Amino acid sequence: MAELKRLSESRDLTRIERIGAHSHIRGLGLDNSLEARAASEGMVGQLPARRAAGLILELIRQGKIAGRAVLLAGQPGTGKTALAMGIAKSLGAETPFASVAASELFSLELSKTEALTQAFRRAIGVRIKEEAEIIEGEVVEISIDRPLSTAAGSSAGPSGATAPGKTGRLTLKTTDMETVYELGGKMIEALGKEKVQSGDVIALDKASGKVTKLGRSIGRSRDYDAVGPHTKFVKCPEGELQKRKEVVHCVTLHEIDVINSRTQGFLALFTGDTGEIRAEVREQIDTKVAEWREEGKADIVPGVLFIDEVHMLDIECFSFLNRALENDMAPILVIATNRGITSIRGTNYRSPHGIPPDFLDRLLIITTQPYTEDDIRKILDIRCDEEEVEMSADAKALLTKIGVETSLRYAINLITSAALACQKRKGKVVEIDDVSRVYGLFLDVKRSTQYLVEYQSQYMFSEGLGEADGDDAMQS
Repeated sequence: MAELKRLSESRDLTRIERIGAHSHIRGLGLDNSLEARAASEGMVGQLPARRAAGLILELIRQGKIAGRAVLLAGQPGTGKTALAMGIAKSLGAETPFASVAASELFSLELSKTEALTQAFRRAIGVRIKEEAEIIEGEVVEISIDRPLSTAAGSSAGPSGATAPGKTGRLTLKTTDMETVYELGGKMIEALGKEKVQSGDVIALDKASGKVTKLGRSIGRSRDYDAVGPHTKFVKCPEGELQKRKEVVHCVTLHEIDVINSRTQGFLALFTGDTGEIRAEVREQIDTKVAEWREEGKADIVPGVLFIDEVHMLDIECFSFLNRALENDMAPILVIATNRGITSIRGTNYRSPHGIPPDFLDRLLIITTQPYTEDDIRKILDIRCDEEEVEMSADAKALLTKIGVETSLRYAINLITSAALACQKRKGKVVEIDDVSRVYGLFLDVKRSTQYLVEYQSQYMFSEGLGEADGDDAMQS
């Protein structure tokens, strides 16, 4: 009984999904005319910024421009990363989306320019088209001939030799023809894995031997009184059994780089240690991709590269970005910062957002505004649903007030803490007392700064901030 209990617990653990800071974002929350809804797809408020992001989204989908850059600028906690995540979710799986924090570039073993190059090429997709020969038809009959030694149950001989492999015949038909194919051991095994039987419509890839079960034939639907809910009925294929079909593979330029620059090939993608990739390899790949484009075998899919904390880049990185954006295969660059007028890293010059003026001139700038009290309340409602926390109306009102007076991030952090305090007293709904308790246990930035100003003399290496300095620190 104890073993069964442990087994059930392990199965329950596999269903747990971690909840992130932006896991509630499903898209930008726009209608068909690119107008932002008040609250939709996890996005709340920031209507002008979301409308502007919707226009950028359309430019990305059309794929007609390259090397454009967008700056998301605003105070901390105003939804800049949420906007970038909304763009990523709206693009879908086909369009590449690469995300990197600017501070990561200085902690990698690669050079800064190599790390940026790899990030750029991760955001550029290649849609490769190729023709494959397939056999598509309805299964009329499958007959498998088993060797006599296997049927008699005899074991392998003393030398370890196994019994002869199974052979068989597969009869396929279309509306126009019917053919019998001889089957080998591997094909019989592939058909067995897919549980193919008479009446199924299947497709066989001649090159790889892959078997795909398309569904049940409509003509055989009357043979069964009951079918499962997932049973799909399809028409019997028309024309010849052997056909040529176009197959599309989507990869990124960085994946092609890694496969062609490492001796272990595509297995290098799983090790994570890509290392420096020589410029000659990239030039050859670009030349080959250009040939495929001219021949109609491949299309370039410009994706999105999102760089957060862009003020952490230095003057060398900005110079590289200036040059990289002029390439005709450059992705759409989306960067975000919460800095005002500050120094450009690597220089003594000050500039808006810590970005050089020549690079700033290339950017389409989208600004985000602080959330209103009503927006904060809606965001807290969404986060409570996402974290599966049931909270009373009074407790949400108090948490909204805390979010207005301190910060939205601090209020969101208190949701889970208040839920744990509620569990401690064996309650099911988070009440005002639970929120008040965790508010007293965990300080926000303002109260923490006041505490340091009051007891600064008891801390080591204190520089003795005055009251004015303390007020400035709290405002910043």
